[in-house]
Amino acid sequence: MRPLPALVPQTAPFWTAGADGILRLPRCAACEAFAHPSQTTCGRCHALELTYADVGPAGVVVGFSVNHQQWLPGMVPPYVVVVVELDDAPGVRLTSNLVVDDPARARVGLAVTVDFEHQRDVWLPVFRPSGEPDRPGLVTEARVTPRPPASERRFEREVALTGLGMSAVGRRLGRSPVSLAVEASLAAIADAGLEPSDIDGLSTYPGSGLPGGMSEGGVPALEEALRLRPTWFNGGIDLPGQTGSVVAAMLAVASGLCRHVLCVRTVWEATHTDYQRRGLVGGGGGRIGGDMQWRLPYGAVSAATWIGVVASQYQHRFGVDREVLGRIAVNARAGAARNPHAVYRDPITLDDYYAARMISSPFGLFDCDVPCDGSVAVIVSAADAAADAPHGAVRVESVGTQINERVSWDQGTFTHEPLVLGPAAHLWSRTDLTPSDVDVALLYDGFTFNCLSWLEALGFCGVGEAADFVGDGTMIGLGGKLPLNPHGGQLSAGRLHGYGFLHEAITQLRGAGGERQVPGAEVAVVATGGGAPGGCLLLTTDR
Repeated sequence: MRPLPALVPQTAPFWTAGADGILRLPRCAACEAFAHPSQTTCGRCHALELTYADVGPAGVVVGFSVNHQQWLPGMVPPYVVVVVELDDAPGVRLTSNLVVDDPARARVGLAVTVDFEHQRDVWLPVFRPSGEPDRPGLVTEARVTPRPPASERRFEREVALTGLGMSAVGRRLGRSPVSLAVEASLAAIADAGLEPSDIDGLSTYPGSGLPGGMSEGGVPALEEALRLRPTWFNGGIDLPGQTGSVVAAMLAVASGLCRHVLCVRTVWEATHTDYQRRGLVGGGGGRIGGDMQWRLPYGAVSAATWIGVVASQYQHRFGVDREVLGRIAVNARAGAARNPHAVYRDPITLDDYYAARMISSPFGLFDCDVPCDGSVAVIVSAADAAADAPHGAVRVESVGTQINERVSWDQGTFTHEPLVLGPAAHLWSRTDLTPSDVDVALLYDGFTFNCLSWLEALGFCGVGEAADFVGDGTMIGLGGKLPLNPHGGQLSAGRLHGYGFLHEAITQLRGAGGERQVPGAEVAVVATGGGAPGGCLLLTTDR
């Protein structure tokens, strides 16, 4: 039995249309544009009312992922998740399943037709091969022109990163997430040469609203534990990447609202999963609403699948196989071997990469990051406090925060991880530095393809050129032209969910990387997000 969507009035016509075998989508009466069923107003002409209209059954597969992981009890792998672009509704894509006897038949360009799977009061649109010739979809390369800066002022120059702390990091530590956050916070405060009473701002990601071991509880839990009494606080998930919480802190300091902001990111996914398996914490039940109703009924439970379908479009378009992804994974493990805090430190080879079990194509085990427990804290201070930082301050040269595309996993850019192109272009519009000035790159690698997307988005190589750029891995190794994630990234060091990259960037710019130190590192780029939305920072030594 698949999980089923809630039949609320706005979306019920989509989920019940199959009763008479006809696919229906919202349509704007004013401009006649079809929309994805998640939309209730027209994104083209801003009309406030949409009504459902019949749409033809034909479409083409623009991305797919063969899922090999058992996520749901009612869906036995392997099964194929596809994103289909509909012929009669240009620009509308549906995430669904490909009903096929052999998953190996799945491919980009496969012509399909809609069918319906009836469960209770829901008719789930699924797709079958139509027998028509393969043809290209309408996916085009996204071209991004950032909005020009609103003023000549650069708030980035008015702050410094003065303190850094990290808790114990590991698998299934069994500790409370608040204790991890407090450990990292007190370490960062001391590292900055401050006392807790000096902290007048608090910023967390993702706040208190994200379940599943992804937060210590946000501002309420941290303030209760630390009793800082801040004059400003922030906690939430709708930010440009996990380090958007740091950008928010920078803005608060630059405005004069506060002087020293404690920024914290805590995860305890490994312990939470262990508690679930032991029945100590329960899962949800009932019908599905919100964004997940468009993916969960099709077994697209994990970002591995959501990003995997995009990776398949990239592979098809540029004729790239898994080797470039494998080189990124092998490089990450080589970095982790030099990092005493990394979760996995044993070397792997490209043969090991290929031999590992598949998760959701094109991703195997080593393409996926490592859930862990841990917390990282950073102190954002006023620029004039930099001279008092005992371990030196790191400067923020520029930020990349701009949205230039659809905020969606499947409706917008489909050649790269969603929402990397906009912030990357924005980053370079706020500085005179260029990609050639970067000494070390800390790029989000929730999956290997995320990292590849950031490499191209940030201009280290052209679009479609990552395989040639990465080559045999020498280029991105510790002694290469662009050392990439020398701490092991999330693929091997552990998924500290964005903040681990910021921790490593500051460590490198302080010259404190030990065996993994990039000699003479003065400029570092940090990219975080892992999906929609993303963001990036360009950091420098205190020059």
